[in-house]
Amino acid sequence: MKGTVGKAFVVVAAILSLFVAASAGIAAETVKVGVLLPLTGSQAKFGEIEKRSYEMAAEEINAKGGVNGRKIELLFEDDTGKPDVGRSGVEKLIAREKVPVITGGYSSSVTAAAAPVAQQFKVPFVICTGSADDITEKGYDYIFRINPPASEYPNSVKSFLQGVAKDVKTAALLYENSAFGQSSSKSFEEDAKGLGLKILVKEGYQAGAIDFKPILTKVKAANPDMIYMVSYVMDASLLMRQSKELRINPKLFVGGGAGFTLPEFAKSAGDAADGVYSATLWVETLPFPGAREYFDKFKKKYGSETEYHGAEAYAAMYVVADALKRAKSITPKDVRDALAKTDMKTAFGPVKFVSYDKKTQQNKLDTYMVQWQKGVLEAVWPKSVATKTYIYPTPPWDKRK
Repeated sequence: MKGTVGKAFVVVAAILSLFVAASAGIAAETVKVGVLLPLTGSQAKFGEIEKRSYEMAAEEINAKGGVNGRKIELLFEDDTGKPDVGRSGVEKLIAREKVPVITGGYSSSVTAAAAPVAQQFKVPFVICTGSADDITEKGYDYIFRINPPASEYPNSVKSFLQGVAKDVKTAALLYENSAFGQSSSKSFEEDAKGLGLKILVKEGYQAGAIDFKPILTKVKAANPDMIYMVSYVMDASLLMRQSKELRINPKLFVGGGAGFTLPEFAKSAGDAADGVYSATLWVETLPFPGAREYFDKFKKKYGSETEYHGAEAYAAMYVVADALKRAKSITPKDVRDALAKTDMKTAFGPVKFVSYDKKTQQNKLDTYMVQWQKGVLEAVWPKSVATKTYIYPTPPWDKRK
């Protein structure tokens, strides 16, 4: 009898052990989140700053309980900056990894290629950076975008020209022949018409050019009051170095975001970066909850500074986590429904997906102007967020100290 009872106890104990182990397995189950970024190739610097920001945000979220007790597991796909690779990456995340949500999307061309795939398979895609206007103009119900569209990037530049640089009457427009470059340049042209600004030179170029002097020689001959450039970091740096070499002296150089705000721009351009303005979507001194903390923590953790691209990614991770927590279930449909109801404050600014003009599920935010002053990127416009007074007009190269 004792032997029978003993055997029964062993069986019950074994069952309980299996149950506890299974329960632990369920508790330890992660929530997969796909992230599409350029981790190699010419856009890798942007991909790196965004990847680190996603990872930092996920670590913070997981430390506070994750998604209702389940940890977030980030699955990165390297799009290499190529649309076809980005499209394949999204297909892999959906078909093989079965992710309930995807985020990321840096370049507009890659994002524009990847978004239809997510829409086709009905998996929500929370875009953090890809900004070509038409991405959110196709009526997609599974595509969301946190950052403003490219056409809105020059808004702060427009108000600066109206409020400060009223004597600027002519401009040169230089832009990369990419989806982002074309969308941004088109928007600037429209703003220029409204401002009565005459564009004397308009030149597109292929990314990775090794010599801008032929284009810049045209610009120098035209002698515009302003040069507006839409370029990624290496092209942005070379444009400024060669502008200095040719002694081109407009009243202001302005970048349309992208490469002009990265720390690498100032490092590569050297003193040719000094005085350059850029449109931007974020600075760490903005009164958003956690903005400064994110900046300081990033710098301490990685030994380098972050900027608006990183802030977009950091906020996107929090937006995704918020939707996952509120979703009825961790399925693409329920996560999509939760995202549609998003209304929250982030370190990047408020996030609420709305429809306006032709756009759907698009977050709407203000833009700002920054200026490189003695190797530091300072917020200069509008005055309400300025960390330093703007330097205008830009001193001629020969008169700089």
